[in-house]
Amino acid sequence: MWDWFIGFLTTVLAGIEGFVGDWGLAVIILTVIIRLLLTPLMTHSTKSTARMQVMQPKLQEIQQRYADDPQRQAEELRKVYADMKFNPLGGCLPLILQMPVFFGLFSVVRAVPQDASFFSILPSISTSCATMVGAGDWAAAAPYIVFVLLFGVLTFLPMALTARTQDAAQRSQTMVMSAVMALMMLWFGWGVPAAVLLYYVTSSLWQVVQQQVITRRVMEKAKAEAEAEAANKPVEVDVVRREKKPRPHKKN
Repeated sequence: MWDWFIGFLTTVLAGIEGFVGDWGLAVIILTVIIRLLLTPLMTHSTKSTARMQVMQPKLQEIQQRYADDPQRQAEELRKVYADMKFNPLGGCLPLILQMPVFFGLFSVVRAVPQDASFFSILPSISTSCATMVGAGDWAAAAPYIVFVLLFGVLTFLPMALTARTQDAAQRSQTMVMSAVMALMMLWFGWGVPAAVLLYYVTSSLWQVVQQQVITRRVMEKAKAEAEAEAANKPVEVDVVRREKKPRPHKKN
């Protein structure tokens, strides 16, 4: 199955390159096509995130009231998710669907010519920044270093933009996580083929633009709808207190 997918991805990329005449540009166009196909899922993911933010106080209330009854707590949480039409895994699906392409490019670049370039900017999309720096040609390595830095910055930026919509506690956690992820991706990007950098940078730029132009409007609308639903469906929790057994008296 994986071999079939790699073959399919290589054929698609070669077909795009045959049309536009540049391998690097073909990677960018392939990325745009994938992001367009994922746009409906991203919109759904944004709505799920907005609903989660609205539901947070209710979820915390249930967690506190049923802290001593995990089974009942899980049952009540499922009821709220069903009432609000919320899927906790919905936000992960677009990322999961992109991962095969991201990792598949590692195999695809082995099938393209060694001199497959991104115009005159990157001499070879199958070469890594580490290899170019190791060769000692700093003039040729400079564009690779720039793309690695973009790799890190564009890991941090979308998460930082998301943090602006969160409360203070969540914002602090998200910013710390963003910084750690950016440093990890800088280390990772140093050794990956330039084709992978092109894919990730293009995808992240798309996400930033989408967040500013589309996501904000979708989220505001979804929040308003979720708040209206929450107002019409207050959470009813029946706390069943366990009767305390009388303590045995000591015999004199």
